[in-house]
Amino acid sequence: MLRQILEAIEGFAPDAVIFGLDDRTASLRADLYPDYKAGRAGKDAALIDQLERAGALLDALGLATLTPPGLEADDVSASGATWARDHGWNCVIITSDRDAFAHISDHTQVLRLINGGINASPLLNPARLVALYGVAAEHYLDFAALRGDASDNLPGVTGIGEKTAAILLTEVGSMQSVWADIDHNEGRGVAATLDSWAAEEGTRRMGTTVVRRLAAPGARDRYDFNVQLMAGRDDLDLGITPDVPGSPGLLPLDAERVNRVVGFLGVEATTSLAIRVLSTDPASATMR
Repeated sequence: MLRQILEAIEGFAPDAVIFGLDDRTASLRADLYPDYKAGRAGKDAALIDQLERAGALLDALGLATLTPPGLEADDVSASGATWARDHGWNCVIITSDRDAFAHISDHTQVLRLINGGINASPLLNPARLVALYGVAAEHYLDFAALRGDASDNLPGVTGIGEKTAAILLTEVGSMQSVWADIDHNEGRGVAATLDSWAAEEGTRRMGTTVVRRLAAPGARDRYDFNVQLMAGRDDLDLGITPDVPGSPGLLPLDAERVNRVVGFLGVEATTSLAIRVLSTDPASATMR
């Protein structure tokens, strides 16, 4: 974990770093939906122990960690993206969770961790998200709520898969517009738009079918419920204070402190890397 963190900091040369950690003692989402994440394999006890100690290690280094009560690391990511936008900063979210795609903007990119580590993971901006997933960042939460998320045990709207959801949002716009047309125009506008797209693409008409599935009993409730659980809290106090030198999370760190904390692990190569990356002024880093 520490090696990946150091590689990321070396590559992006940030001015500040904050780590979001799940609250393992309580979950507001599980309180709302007891089957949330049901079916996932339990974490190995040794891994849980390491995760518990990871936060202490990062805090000891002088980096910032946040475990929001009843919430998850995803909520810290959402709040980080909002903080960056509000303060005119740029943000990189590093995560394996696709829900973070909803926070991609001109200020925020997402490094989607996959097998192969930091260097083999795609860095997604608004254009690359559309190219890879066929949906704009501002519509990604709508897209995810329609599709559902098997890893969180959240079924999607029946009959609306990834491909259909992406086409619907690209051609019609937000789900707010879709629902409004269904409520006030019996979905005729949505159906006509989708059928027009099908004619241009030379594919089978789908408008009436999609509207029928969205108007089916329980469809909108399922969508609204998924949005409620998937949307990250973006108003957390991250404790970032750029105007206070030496406050947690700000780089560079004290070299002696880094040497003492990382040296405790007994891996000389990692200690040397940590001193070079963490105690160097980000502006002088060779990789940006």
